[in-house]
Amino acid sequence: MTAAAERDGLPRNGRLAIIAGSGKLPLFLAEAVREAGEDPFILRLKNEADDLWQGFDNAVIGVGDMAGLSALFRKHEITRVVMSGAVKRRPAFGEIRVNLKSLLKLPMALKTLLAGGDDAVLRMVISLIEAQGCEVLGAHEILPGLLATVGPLGSVSPDADALKDIERAADAAETLGRLDVGQGAVAIGGRIVALEGVEGTDAMLARVASLRAEGRISKRRKGVLVKLCKPQQDLRADLPTIGVSTVTNAQAAGLAGIAVEAGRALVVEREAVMAAADAAGLFVVGIDRSAGERD
Repeated sequence: MTAAAERDGLPRNGRLAIIAGSGKLPLFLAEAVREAGEDPFILRLKNEADDLWQGFDNAVIGVGDMAGLSALFRKHEITRVVMSGAVKRRPAFGEIRVNLKSLLKLPMALKTLLAGGDDAVLRMVISLIEAQGCEVLGAHEILPGLLATVGPLGSVSPDADALKDIERAADAAETLGRLDVGQGAVAIGGRIVALEGVEGTDAMLARVASLRAEGRISKRRKGVLVKLCKPQQDLRADLPTIGVSTVTNAQAAGLAGIAVEAGRALVVEREAVMAAADAAGLFVVGIDRSAGERD
């Protein structure tokens, strides 16, 4: 174990695996873990993970293949797991393969996959991984510097109108999260114009841009995107995440800026996000929802 790894405070009991969906976050995590002195093993989700893994030990695994996952854990002496990146679809019934350790959880797992929301599914996946004897960590535990902080990230700050829209959209996003549907909402002029569903944030912003182009949303008022962690969410999976593409799509949607939950949302490539937001004249701000705003 290296001195750098000791200083970064990463847990040290066994090899770390990153279960990688799409997007840059899994690679960002893998590079940071390597810089800290560890050699992460990448478990690329079939038909989900981007092809970014040259130079890393890696293998492809089906989304529902718990038996194959367990075999890879044993083969590569993996005892710690981080789930990272987007997953567009749930496994079909025929893709689910369990082993003896997860067999007792199968009825509940199938029920959750068929009827549960995304957060319920992720909690079930975590429990199935833990049944294999692995510890599941959150991306923020590996890279705490990814977490959004309170206040503006760049040089632009929200004005009075934007602050009102942030409050309105945050209330909507929290309600949406309680229903285990999505993490984001867009408010323009105090009116909720879009809620995030299974399509994800970028598709929601594209919908806002289309509605504005059609004249169904005011072109005079700008509005904001707010992304919050679901109140009941397990912080080890699927924390709200923004990156440069979020800024680009918010600009295309005509918004004034983006607000995310400080301490419970990830900002990928922070410096690039700040530069893109400043160049676009948008704010990116971390907000605190902890003081008297949650039940």
